[in-house]
Amino acid sequence: MTNLSVVKMARDLKKASVKNDAPIWAKLARFALKPSVARRDINLYKIDKLTKDNDIVVFPGKVLGTGNISHKITLYSFSISNTAATKILEKGGRIITHSEIIESNPTGKGVVLLG
Repeated sequence: MTNLSVVKMARDLKKASVKNDAPIWAKLARFALKPSVARRDINLYKIDKLTKDNDIVVFPGKVLGTGNISHKITLYSFSISNTAATKILEKGGRIITHSEIIESNPTGKGVVLLG
């Protein structure tokens, strides 16, 4: 059974996709509705290698705290470990919600989708 907050998030993402003609949000909504066993995990050291300073990063899965991040990022993910969150915040980064990322980047331009 899918969590009601996940269903609401997917609905919001689909609406944003149609309203702003942004396929990235529809893709993220499809990832959200997949079973949790189909979701991916990513470690901070991998995010560090794939991004640069001040990137806005979306990961449809869980962010784990293995490794370090050497630069500031803004992150939205479905789940994040306490260790990863602490390391991102210590570097001056931010962790945001789906509504904040849609509001700040309605068309999805400049958003790095990992996964």
